[in-house]
Amino acid sequence: MWAGFVAYLAVLAAAPRLGRRLVWGAIVVLVTAFASGPVLLSHDVYSYVDYARLGVHHGLNPYVYEPDAAPGDPAFAHVTWIDAKSAYGPLFTLATYPLAWLPVGAAVAALKVVAALSVLGIASIASRLAAWRGVDPLRAAAFVALNPLVLVHVVGGAHNDALTMLPAMVAVAATLSARELSGGAALVVAIATKLSAAFVAPFALLASPRTKRTLIGGLAAALVIGVVAYLAFGWDWLHGFGLAGENQSRTSHLSIPTTFARICGLSPDGVRLAAAILFAVLVAYLLAWTWRGGDWVRAAAWAGFGLLLATSWLLPWYLIWPLPLVAISRDRPLRLLTLALTAYQLGARIPL
Repeated sequence: MWAGFVAYLAVLAAAPRLGRRLVWGAIVVLVTAFASGPVLLSHDVYSYVDYARLGVHHGLNPYVYEPDAAPGDPAFAHVTWIDAKSAYGPLFTLATYPLAWLPVGAAVAALKVVAALSVLGIASIASRLAAWRGVDPLRAAAFVALNPLVLVHVVGGAHNDALTMLPAMVAVAATLSARELSGGAALVVAIATKLSAAFVAPFALLASPRTKRTLIGGLAAALVIGVVAYLAFGWDWLHGFGLAGENQSRTSHLSIPTTFARICGLSPDGVRLAAAILFAVLVAYLLAWTWRGGDWVRAAAWAGFGLLLATSWLLPWYLIWPLPLVAISRDRPLRLLTLALTAYQLGARIPL
């Protein structure tokens, strides 16, 4: 991981001189390599498959029943969170249902391909937007796709966070090009995949030249997705968003509030509350700054980064949330801080 991080820094420093063919060649080769290998470090992808199999083969609503409701299922043996209902959006859950008809290994391989293609898509959008915003496009693409946490955890672990941020970045591109209907719809698609994409929405709405059209696009997409989700899951799919929020009641060993409390000998609950308050203040300031005409992409990038600093449940694959926004933010201190957070998380989830 550390060798990969050093190589990553070297590519970022030299990207404009390396040329498009070499940088994109390295991106495609490495993303493909990590997609082709075994599942790395986390078994969350088996939970995705198990939730799909619960619905398709066992007739059980994954927002109501946990994986241990069907312990004989072939996917269950690989599931880590056996007593956790789905915390993912209905769009993602429904999209995984066809995978239930595949053998478990083939379903996992398909999800690894989806993660890899999503990372490549995000890097491509970031590269295009970077050129439009006066940022080196090769450096922006490498900043996203060659980050070791992205390669190992997002692609290697087949997490759905890249699939979540792909429509979010489509929404960013649509908003920047004044395609408000598409932007609003893409934001809802991202949030209906996983709630974590919601941090982008208020900044896109404030920055939209025609806010009503953004809202119309978002409401239209929400209506369609809501009806389909209701037909599939009743109102239980709304519980998934609540479960995602409940993660804040948990702590991961390397979250910033947990580490700070451990080093300083403070109460974790008190530090966690203070972090949440500071994050709320940061978002309020960034929204006010955006309202006054500030760069909303830069503000959204800071909000995403601040979310990672404030959360008590920090996992290394969450870095993909702010990463493409940071890549095009035109904010050097924020990029350096993101690299520092990457270094801090390099050892996370690795059994030593």
